Amino acid sequence: MDRARLRGGARVPSRCRLCGEQANAVVKIKLFPGARRWRDASDPFGRRGAVLNLTAQGIALLIVAVASVLVGRLGGLAVLGEYTLLRVLPWLFGVVFSCGLPVASTFFLAGPHRDDPRLRPTITGLAALGAGAGTLLWLAVTPLLHRELFTAMPSGLVAIMSVTVLTQLITVWGKACCQGAADMRGANLVIVCEELLFLPAYGIAGLVGMRGIDAVVAGMIGGGGAAALTALARLAGTGFFRGWSHPSGSLSRAVLRYGARGQLGNLLMLVNLRLDFVILGVLAGPATVGVYAVASKFAEVMRLPATAVNYVLYPRFAGQDAAAADRDVRRLLPRALAGTIAMTPLLAAASVVVLPLLYGAAFRSAVLPSCILLAGLSVEGAAAVSSAYLCGRGRPGANSVGMGVGALVTIALDIVLIPRAGAVGAAIASSMAYLVTTGLLTTITRGMIRRSVTVAVPQGGEPA
Repeated sequence: MDRARLRGGARVPSRCRLCGEQANAVVKIKLFPGARRWRDASDPFGRRGAVLNLTAQGIALLIVAVASVLVGRLGGLAVLGEYTLLRVLPWLFGVVFSCGLPVASTFFLAGPHRDDPRLRPTITGLAALGAGAGTLLWLAVTPLLHRELFTAMPSGLVAIMSVTVLTQLITVWGKACCQGAADMRGANLVIVCEELLFLPAYGIAGLVGMRGIDAVVAGMIGGGGAAALTALARLAGTGFFRGWSHPSGSLSRAVLRYGARGQLGNLLMLVNLRLDFVILGVLAGPATVGVYAVASKFAEVMRLPATAVNYVLYPRFAGQDAAAADRDVRRLLPRALAGTIAMTPLLAAASVVVLPLLYGAAFRSAVLPSCILLAGLSVEGAAAVSSAYLCGRGRPGANSVGMGVGALVTIALDIVLIPRAGAVGAAIASSMAYLVTTGLLTTITRGMIRRSVTVAVPQGGEPA
């Protein structure tokens, strides 16, 4: 986005390159009409924001681990595998048919359109349309899902899970709106609640006599609905739904264009992270998926610091000019990389003890896949900073290129290795994909920085 110079907090016109409309940028944070302050004044996009988000992500991951232990202990390997797939697929339907709305909402709420009264009704309408489309499509493909992935579940239960397409999209979108508006406390609250609220719902289902996958489905519907209401309540309490104007067609197109390019990268990242679950489910069965789910969840502890860094840097880069973003990425990228590399041997050693202790002797086979995944995730810090920079600078397509190459590696190696080595083969495929993706994202980022310096320093002069 072309940004004008700002003086004294006054509105200065600039033009958004995504939609071609005039936007207004301000130095002072402008409150929504009639609303209390919803932007966090305590440096939400700095070190403190990253630490708080890391804490929220860590709590959420711990809750997921507890939920996995409970489902695995009470329901067995097959039910744990089905639970894992049901956590991924409804979310996938929601983000696909909202055209990447969550990632676009963060970008637009952090950028020069943030005070446009048309923006919030526009993205809210798109969220409703995306949730409806994803829910209807889930119902339409229920027979296929039942036949290929959920053969042990009654088809009626598979159909009922369409409700979670709606609840997961609303939850993720609400969290993204908080992130873009610098309400990191609200975003962290939703991050924790979307995982935490499954547990009481699952417990209530058990108390009323439900068992196995029936209790899991009831827990996911009840907990998902409560999490969606939490996200909407946070937005309402901070004034998101006040001071609206009419939705804008041009803004809708700009949001969808950005979202489609950003969504492609997110989906390809999901392929790197989760496609192996689906292929394992088809080729090796839910028991193998259960073992791999345990290995993957433990290895993803490595992603916690990287995810927190990405979460706060993405809206930060979106609100900066190019020179400031370039300075930050040059400083932060090597530090983030060193941090995740240092964590790798510690987590690998811990997996040998922790996994059998928590899940039981039947899950000892998850140790080797976990260590292999940790090797690939050792460079995740660099990937997180590079991805935040590319998306924050309005280049989600470049981010998608890096993710796409990694996805090709994942698909090719999954097909070759999973039939031969099961969960270990899936771990090798994913680990190689992580390394390739990070290398390419870092290369693209450094290329953008060099081009930016070349433009800013004409004929060997000093930076402007």
